[in-house]
Amino acid sequence: MNDMEQATGERIRSWYRTHRPAADALLIALFTVLGATLGFGGIWGMFSLVPTGTSAWWTLATALPACALVLAKRRFPMASLVAAAVIFAIDLLTFGGLGPLVVLLDVLWTAAFLASPRARVRLLGAIAVSVVALFVAAVVVSRASLPAAFLVAVQFGAFVGTDYWWAVAVSQANELAELHRQRADDAAAVAARDRAEAVRRERETMAKELHDVVAGHVLAMAIRAEAALSTTPDEASDREALQAVRGAGLDAHAALRSLISVLRRGDGELSPTPRLADLQGVVEDAERAGLGIRFSMPDLSPLSDPVEQAVVRIVREALANCIRHASGAEVDVVIAEDERGIGVAVRSRGGASLVVADYAGGGWGLAMLRERVDALGGEFSAGPSPGGWTVQARIPMTVRA
Repeated sequence: MNDMEQATGERIRSWYRTHRPAADALLIALFTVLGATLGFGGIWGMFSLVPTGTSAWWTLATALPACALVLAKRRFPMASLVAAAVIFAIDLLTFGGLGPLVVLLDVLWTAAFLASPRARVRLLGAIAVSVVALFVAAVVVSRASLPAAFLVAVQFGAFVGTDYWWAVAVSQANELAELHRQRADDAAAVAARDRAEAVRRERETMAKELHDVVAGHVLAMAIRAEAALSTTPDEASDREALQAVRGAGLDAHAALRSLISVLRRGDGELSPTPRLADLQGVVEDAERAGLGIRFSMPDLSPLSDPVEQAVVRIVREALANCIRHASGAEVDVVIAEDERGIGVAVRSRGGASLVVADYAGGGWGLAMLRERVDALGGEFSAGPSPGGWTVQARIPMTVRA
């Protein structure tokens, strides 16, 4: 039974919200008819210009047209308010019914609720003027005593003032709720953007890690296998190639296990951080792949981690490109320090491309190196040079934040 009552009540409330203006106008009209039936009229007798004893049914002459204004109060709030005030003034001087007063209060509430802050100030001034005008009219027209005129004006001011205050309070509460909702929506949008940016950064980190560690090893395996297949079979060289493929495969497997472990647990390092001490091993791997390398790196001042990692990654990527595109080339790797920072140069001459047929490089390695160096406030360039290719960078000792 309670569920049925709640459902019925909800249907009634929904219908009323949908048809509220018409329902309000009808209720006020019925209220006015009931008042006329009970003979309720002449409540503003001191202002009335019609003879006393006039039938209460005459109050419908002003009340029913006033009810029509309730239908237009939301579309034309200020115009409806002016019309309601005029009808109320006419009723004040004639039949003195309650209908025009109720309509005036209803339309005033809507006008104050919908008005802008500046319009509300003007509306409040109009209310103050109307209260004073009613006091003056009570003294001049009805010749009432000052206390009686003052009482009438205070009662009228209490009605319209309370109505105005209530409308403004509800409107401001709604505006405050909307402001909080907008702030919540903005905060949610910012959080969504932050999450998307965090995901993007994580994807970039994984892409760089896969390229720097895994992709290089896998491609080295393919290149060594391609080189072995393209030459005359020889047991010694073929076994050396197989051992190189095995070593690169184990390195790629270890890097993948590290990456998968981090992704599953959400902590730890994706791979060991490259250090300058690792460069000798990088050079030796490149020499075993067929490059002739002259490596020069004098003692350097202590470097910050980002600068040290950038130097190692530049050399490793440049040598990997030499293996792919200039196998057998002579390569100079020079790392030096001066007043402008750390300089890295990898210059190749000669060589032949060993890129496998199914591999098409996307240029991501050089692009990521440029991004890394730019982020550290350095300079990066890569391009053809006489007889080969040059990759060089200069990174300041003190990187920008």
